[in-house]
Formats: sequence, C-alpha cells, structure tokens
Amino acid sequence: MIWRAGYRLLLWLLFPWVLVHLWWRGRRQPAYLEHFSERFGWYEAKPERPVIWLHAVSVGETRAAEPLLRALAARYPGHTLLLTQMTPTGRETAQQLFGGMATIVYLPYDYPGAVARFLARFRPRLGILMETEIWFNLIESCARLGVPLLLANARLSEKSARGYALVAPLTRAALGGLAAVSAQTREDAQRLARLGARGVEVTGNLKFDVAPAPQLLALGAELKQRIGQRPVLLAASTREGEEDLVLDALASIQVEGLLLLLVPRHPQRFDEVAALLAKRNLSYLRRSDQRALPPDCRVLLGDSMGEMPAYYAACDLAFIGGSLLPYGGQNLIEACAVGRPLLFGRHMYNFAEASKLAVAAGAAIEVADAAMLGERAGELLGSQATLARMSQAALAFGRAHQGATARNLAICERLLASH
Repeated sequence: MIWRAGYRLLLWLLFPWVLVHLWWRGRRQPAYLEHFSERFGWYEAKPERPVIWLHAVSVGETRAAEPLLRALAARYPGHTLLLTQMTPTGRETAQQLFGGMATIVYLPYDYPGAVARFLARFRPRLGILMETEIWFNLIESCARLGVPLLLANARLSEKSARGYALVAPLTRAALGGLAAVSAQTREDAQRLARLGARGVEVTGNLKFDVAPAPQLLALGAELKQRIGQRPVLLAASTREGEEDLVLDALASIQVEGLLLLLVPRHPQRFDEVAALLAKRNLSYLRRSDQRALPPDCRVLLGDSMGEMPAYYAACDLAFIGGSLLPYGGQNLIEACAVGRPLLFGRHMYNFAEASKLAVAAGAAIEVADAAMLGERAGELLGSQATLARMSQAALAFGRAHQGATARNLAICERLLASH
C-alpha cells in the first residue's frame, strides 16, 4: 500500500529529528533521557503472566484510565497489567497511581522493528489505547498478530478529524484494524465512524468516574486551613501566554484579601512563571517552599505534580487553563468532582461536550477574554449564594455522567473472551 510505504519512509526520514527532539527535551527535563532504550522497543521487564496492556500518552490520559485499570485489576487478578506512556510526567503519574500494581514502561515510537520487539516481549492478550492514540504501524502489527485493540474513551474534535482526513487511506486502515471503539460522545462516534472506525459504541467519559484520592482531599483541606479565610481563585493548568492574561484579570478583581492559586500545566514552566510574578512585583510564595503564607502574599504558585485535586479542594472558584488561548482547554471534570464552580474561555474544543453540558447545568460560565474573566470572577466571589448554587450544580453534573467504566469493562470482557 503506497500510503503505508510513504508513512514508513517519513518515519525513517524523521529519525534524526526524533533523536534531536529527545536530546533537546532532555536539556529541560532530564527524565526524557531516562529509559531511552524503551523508546525503541528494548525492555528489561518480562511478565510471567498473561498481559492486559493499556496505553495512556501523558498525565490526563493516565488519570482518566484509573477507574478502568482498577476495574480490570479486580476482574482479572491472574493477569499482569502493562501501562505505557510517552512522557516522563505521564510515567511519574502512573507510578504515583499504580506503582506495584502495574508494569510501567514507555511505548516505543511507531517504527516497525520497535513495535515488533514490544509485542514480542509482552505478548498482550488485549490492548487498550486511550482517547486519540492512533499509531498506524502499531495497529497493523496488532491486527496481524491477533491482538484485539480497543480505542477507549475516544474523542476526536472536528479539527482533528479534518487532519486525519488528509491521510484518509491510512486513517481508514488504522481505524478499521481496531477491534472496538468506545467514544465519549455521539459526535465523537460519528466522526470516528466517518473516518473508517467500525462498531463504535458511545460509553461516556471515564473521567467522570475518577474519584479524588482521600489523601489529596485531606491535603486540600490542610492547604485551605493554611490560607485561612481569604477567598481563593484557582487558575488550573495554565498554558504559555495565559498567565499574563490571568494576572491582568487578577488586577481588576476588587475582592478583599483575594489569593490567586496559579498552577501551570507543565512543570518545566514553573521557574518561568515565578520569574513573571517577580517581574510584575507581585508578592508570591511557591507551594514547594512549605512555608506559612505571608499576609501580603497575592499569589501561591502551585509548582507540584499530582496535586490538582488538592488545589481544587482548596479553592472557592476555578478557572480552567488552556481555554483563553487556543490550546483546547483542560479537564474540567476534576473540579466538578469536588463541587467547584467553574470559569473557562472559549477554546474548550478538547472538552467541547463536557464544557457545553457544564454550562447548561449551571456549574460553569464561559468568558470571552481576560477582562470578562476578571469581571465574572469578581461577581461570583462576591456572592456566596451564587457560589453555593453553582457548587451543588457541579456535584450533580459530575454524578449524572458516571458509568463509563462499567461500559468499557464490558467491552474488554467481550474482547478477552473472543481472543
């Protein structure tokens, strides 16, 4: 097939860039250079029991997979759970959530030899790819070896669908090689089916089934106690360029004692955001300092990983980052799980259905820009009755959309039984 040959040729032409990319990322995040051989299909781990394998590319997908992985562990105690990622932060999150419960490695890049070594080493009875992980050589190899693949919690924006349509023959072959697809929404299912996926089921979003860890809720309560009676606005998972906009909004909010809890999405940007706060002459404290909050502190910089549920538990109102600028937004469901009212910008296309439903449920408000963010935040923080009403709406919204884990587990059982 000419498209497949072209794809493989492109991979080999990109090979020098792959090495340079790893080296470059490793300069800022040394963890990118760890477990280097796994990127190309060489592993030390060799499970002795049958393997159920799940691939979650990074932090968000790994957290979303938690309820399904725990359900699989309970249902198939005689199997080894294999969990793969592509990023160090995803791997670190996996270790925090599943260390001792699963074998955790990197998925190799999609080179035929690397994929063949991975599959020969682990011989999975079932593979689960989270959300939008469509790897052409991997899917072809699994189909050839009889390894059933489930694309779980699948989502596909209209923008991404247009991109995949540009390589329609490859996309059709890949999606057609999947044994099953569980889509988050009807719109996702329709786009995937249009591109060639078969037997697509709408199962809902696994993220609604993720329960905040009790220790993180306790940490949030402790953090709130340290902050005291001050109102707290959380800017969660902000992306590059957004912190300036959020700080502009902060300057316009006339709420006495307001504290901004600012949590950048990526850990390599913690120092960059700290420098921005210093440049603006804002009094701030880093979460990692573990010191008492000074009375004049305007910003608490959340420079930690894996504590987002605690940050949500500690705030009064949350703004979802990645939405003021066209990054596609971040997971708003974590905030709903602890009953936090939400604000987000217009660019929530990665969570389009959930954000639309949250607004309709009265749990969230969409803002057009930084000025409107400041205006709405000020109004909400000045009205405890409105915050309480939105908080209850957020909790009800989250509970109403649970159940995806059981539906995805049923698909996994069916695929394992037929393998």
